[in-house]
Amino acid sequence: MTYDTIILGAGAAGMMCATHCGGRVLVIDHAKAAGEKIRISGGGRCNFTNMYAAPENFLSQNPHFCKSALARYTQWDFVDLVGRHGIAWHEKTLGQLFCDGSSKQIIQMLLDEMERVGSDLWVRTELKDLRKTDAGFALEVEREGQRLKLTCAKLVLATGGKSIPKMGATGLAYDIAKQFGLRLTETRAALVPFTFSNGQFKDLSGVSLPARLSNDKTSFDEALLFTHRGLSGPSVLQLSSYWREGETIRVNLIPELPLFDVLRDQRQSGGRKALTTELARHIPARLVEYLSKHLPMQGNLADQSDTALTDLITALSNWQLTPSGTEGYRTAEVTLGGIDTDDLSSKTMEARDVPGLFAIGEAVDVTGWLGGYNFQWAWSSGHAAGIAIAGQS
Repeated sequence: MTYDTIILGAGAAGMMCATHCGGRVLVIDHAKAAGEKIRISGGGRCNFTNMYAAPENFLSQNPHFCKSALARYTQWDFVDLVGRHGIAWHEKTLGQLFCDGSSKQIIQMLLDEMERVGSDLWVRTELKDLRKTDAGFALEVEREGQRLKLTCAKLVLATGGKSIPKMGATGLAYDIAKQFGLRLTETRAALVPFTFSNGQFKDLSGVSLPARLSNDKTSFDEALLFTHRGLSGPSVLQLSSYWREGETIRVNLIPELPLFDVLRDQRQSGGRKALTTELARHIPARLVEYLSKHLPMQGNLADQSDTALTDLITALSNWQLTPSGTEGYRTAEVTLGGIDTDDLSSKTMEARDVPGLFAIGEAVDVTGWLGGYNFQWAWSSGHAAGIAIAGQS
């Protein structure tokens, strides 16, 4: 069987690409259904983009690479597509856009768009062999117990990264990239919880509060969640993309609270109150109890000098911790690194030295922040490759 374009991967980027390629298009995936990561995203409501998506919200060894694709297909282009399909949505926080209903609506939208342009979809299909030919590419796949030979002029790698292997994620795109001589940057689990080997936060599991997490590279002000394995929550996931093993992180438990003034005022009006009691009005009580074992919080407010309060505020706003690691690809929302952008055209996503080979989405060394940015990269990069292929057909 001969196709103009074969896309490996029926995720966000692959399906978006398929709606723009033109010609005879086949999308292949080994999963039982298309868009499995879309389905589970955003608690089942899909954080499909972010109002503030911009190049500075993405990590890459080449920070300029994503600019072209993001500019040519923006978050508002995708919002317009969602609106045309009658999908209701809302902004949650920090520009994050979610479906009012189900993430399955986004999957169905993409499937409908693929059907509209006549793209074929094969799920439960495994790639067994792939090679370059003078005319393009030759593939052998296994589907419904049969081995089938396919050929195409254009091949798109859209199989994602290594994150969430239980959803079927593999390093297939990296293996194919290496087969054709494309370089890879180091891959790491990103947007992932921190772990602590000594189980020091086990008793705090479930406690959450607004916090500022930072290291020498950046900082994020969002929710912090203690777990029996360590630290999670949006601020932790964000910082994990900028963290390396052995590095210390800083936790500010009172980022927007003028606690020194609050405690000093309370010292005047309610000095007999225990310091820990007053702190528990502003910080979760279980966390105060935990911290009281490590910080000087004994006595009443009246017992605290300005110096003592200053030292306490410093400790609460600059709590230094060294994670033992992360939870890895098992729970990571995305893979950091991937196919080296120096080997791809930023305008078309085509491999510079392998005509007809394209790479899009998470497989590429472009990783977004938490909050819909990685979906936007999938839409933008998929669109870029699709219109490039259509223009070359």
